[in-house]
Amino acid sequence: MNELARDEVDRFLDEQTVGRIGCHDAGLTYVVPVIYARQADALYVMTTEGQKVHMMRKNPSVCFEVDEYEAATGSWRSVIVQGRYEELDGDGKALALSILAQRFGTRRVPTERPRVPLGPIVAFCVRIQSATGRSVRRDGG
Repeated sequence: MNELARDEVDRFLDEQTVGRIGCHDAGLTYVVPVIYARQADALYVMTTEGQKVHMMRKNPSVCFEVDEYEAATGSWRSVIVQGRYEELDGDGKALALSILAQRFGTRRVPTERPRVPLGPIVAFCVRIQSATGRSVRRDGG
């Protein structure tokens, strides 16, 4: 098993698109996948208001995990981030949207499919306090 250097951790975070955010409040731990984009020492997310947002508002200490697994070889990489939830509004929300749009472009919703409102849109970032990564590289033979 190999430890990833911080520049390798950052590159890996930049390569991936889905991470799992873990939050904890009132004795309940909740982990859910989110689409994100990294800029400097923060991970930016836009989501609908729900359980994870309610929990992070009460306890802003979060864990963020990203991984990949190569079935053909059994090789894998993973990164664990410890950080703080920071809800964004105004200019911060516009910045989050810009960072995500730069990374993913705009998504087109087909007009024939009705949009169902899921709740208010919440922008937030996870301020990275620490980040560690590990990998195992195996030959495919």
